[in-house]
Amino acid sequence: MLLALGLIGSLALTAVIVVRWLNRRVDWLGRVAPFPRTSVGLSLGLALCFAVPLAVEAWVEHQLEGAATEIARGPVQVHCQGLGQAFTDLGPELGFVRWGVDGVPERSTLIKFGTCGNLRAWLGSNKANPSLDQVIAVHVLTHETMHMVGIMDEAHAECAAVQRDAAMAEALGASPAEARSLAQRYWTEVYPRMPDDYVGGCGPGGQFDEGSPSPPWLAIP
Repeated sequence: MLLALGLIGSLALTAVIVVRWLNRRVDWLGRVAPFPRTSVGLSLGLALCFAVPLAVEAWVEHQLEGAATEIARGPVQVHCQGLGQAFTDLGPELGFVRWGVDGVPERSTLIKFGTCGNLRAWLGSNKANPSLDQVIAVHVLTHETMHMVGIMDEAHAECAAVQRDAAMAEALGASPAEARSLAQRYWTEVYPRMPDDYVGGCGPGGQFDEGSPSPPWLAIP
């Protein structure tokens, strides 16, 4: 929102400068005033400073939404939290899905500012050596997608997500080997440290084991 307001404001400033020049282009002696190239250039440069991050944000959301829609097997919406929202957000969660008045999760998620930043960095990388924060960020998108398809229990959503992290990573552009590595890193380095509400019933033969052909625990000795 702040970026959009900045873009609108800088374009409006450019318009004001141009209109003011047009209104005063010729003075009462018939002299033509030079076009205010410097002022217009500076205001357009400022507009560009706002437009580029907005374009990148739109591209990131498009990539995330496309991958989440593929995993959800149906249309879902993914939004990245803006900087202005982040300033006033005190919640510890990295993403969330709202529940409707009927108790059914909405098919829309908000991914927090820092998490989207890590997703953006991972999308722009070669995906071979992600940081742990980037691994977590990909998983957050998978976890929230599980909520969007109707899984309400956190432990169930978490286990369903770890079994789809590799598929999500591939949908976002990772190779099969890179995707499996990312999923296994989350399973071994992050999942064991999750709060009690998020664990349980997951693993070989567990309550939430879906019997998928390549779960993250398959290659773990």
